Amino acid sequence: MVQNITADAAQQPAAQAGAPVATRYGSLGVLALLVAHCAGMVDLVALPVWVGTLIGDYHLDPQQAGALATLFLVGAVASSVFLSPRLNRLQARVIAPTGFAVAAVAFAVTAATDRYELMAGLHLVAGLSVGSSLSVTHGTIGRSLNPHRLFAMAGLSLGCFAIAFLGITPGLIAAHGGRALFHVFAGVMAVAAFISAMAFPATRSRDTGAASAESRLDRAVWFGMIGVACMGLTQAMVFAFMQRIGLDRGFGFSAVTGVLIALGLVNLIPAALAGFLESRLPGVRVVQCGPLAQAVIAVTLTQSSAFAPYAVCASVFAAVMIFSHTFAFGILARLDRTGRAVAATPAMLMTGAAIGPILGGTLVKHFGYGSLGAAAVAIAAIAIFCFSRLPHRARNVGVSA
Repeated sequence: MVQNITADAAQQPAAQAGAPVATRYGSLGVLALLVAHCAGMVDLVALPVWVGTLIGDYHLDPQQAGALATLFLVGAVASSVFLSPRLNRLQARVIAPTGFAVAAVAFAVTAATDRYELMAGLHLVAGLSVGSSLSVTHGTIGRSLNPHRLFAMAGLSLGCFAIAFLGITPGLIAAHGGRALFHVFAGVMAVAAFISAMAFPATRSRDTGAASAESRLDRAVWFGMIGVACMGLTQAMVFAFMQRIGLDRGFGFSAVTGVLIALGLVNLIPAALAGFLESRLPGVRVVQCGPLAQAVIAVTLTQSSAFAPYAVCASVFAAVMIFSHTFAFGILARLDRTGRAVAATPAMLMTGAAIGPILGGTLVKHFGYGSLGAAAVAIAAIAIFCFSRLPHRARNVGVSA
């Protein structure tokens, strides 16, 4: 498979002496990155179960439950914002396992307490720790020879992990109570810590002055990052109320649950498809079409009173984000070969995950579900504008993965 490298990217400081070098990782290193990606992105998989368990088993009100999840996300965003600019001055092989290990301990302690204040503090610690590990993981993926393909593999791995997690965890919670959720979280983080400690890959630079040779991120990179954050905001804003929309329109619990199961299966497709189509589609056009497709689906989903349009749109809604973000990740990684831009991926995505439910809830409370579609259109316009600032002179060149 070939890499899409823009003419602009080819002229970036990454080609200068002292700049980071794209690295080929071995099979064990790739495995460690895939496991770290799945553990670090656990909130995308577990959020509905997470909040539901806090309400149903810990008897917290929705605001309290949502606040705990938000604390985790805020912690992840904060650590990503702090670490991503400093990526190439950090020891990723140390930070990745250490962060997951601290998160494993935090979740294990959470499983042993009912005190809300302590649970809040532990959620924040876990978020800071997971965000640190995930930032260096995404930064390391961005330093690979083919970041687009490797991130596509990570997306496919997350889809498989989601099916396993959602297939096993609810049964464990039903049998052993809400504490089982945090035991599962602790186990996932412990496995990621162990594998990261054993096999997390090392990156390399042309000389030891790499960190000092880094230039400021190009304006196009910042626009691309804002575009991804906008798509993440729409994703979280609409996804948080997807189940509620179906139930409130009388489609029935079984039918809506079936749609969510279908969504999980559909989500296995977009990352693999994005990897296959890497050299066959113009990446910038793909990321520009992504927010538009996301907005159209959001409007249809929030406005439809019939089950069939709702079911189709709900099943593919997340797939649009996964497919588009894979291309965006590849573009940003090639525009900034230092890996700093993609190391901020947790900040881009989790900012939206933290703001989306609050923004969506406010809109629904005052204007109804239809307002979510209108907001999605407005956010899509901003995202499309941001992606339009990416360089268009993309050509395929024969660089092996």
